[in-house]
Amino acid sequence: MPVKPQMGRTTADTQGDVVVFLIGMRINHFWAVHRWLPVFIAMPMMLRELGKDRSLGLLNHVLGTANPRTYFVTQYWESKEKLLTYAAAPGRRHQPWWARLNRYARRSGGHVGLWHETYVVPAGSFETIYFDMPPHGLAKAHGVRPLREGVQAQDRLAV
Repeated sequence: MPVKPQMGRTTADTQGDVVVFLIGMRINHFWAVHRWLPVFIAMPMMLRELGKDRSLGLLNHVLGTANPRTYFVTQYWESKEKLLTYAAAPGRRHQPWWARLNRYARRSGGHVGLWHETYVVPAGSFETIYFDMPPHGLAKAHGVRPLREGVQAQDRLAV
């Protein structure tokens, strides 16, 4: 069911720091399906687990592709502590999959590339604006509020 756009200019209703985690893969050799497919299917399993238990700290995620070879997930987390706790939690999907993916990567002969980046962005160091959009990205993670008239990007960054 499509989400209805919020008309007008809005911004993410964040409080404090923002944690953004980017993770992705690059298929270096399409013909080596047995090397990249396990990597490709690992992330949806973890996202389902995180979606079922909101106390783990994942607020929202957005799937993306840069080209036919590169796939990534932008994740918005409640805190860096919750992100790190999930990554190391015994009994959760991340730890065994990460060990398995490391084995695949070592044996892959360069068939698949992996990457991730973590950003803890202090309050006042980021800015968001959405125009006639349903909640997206950071706004979907933290909620949305109307943008005050006359407030410019430099004002929002100075908060």
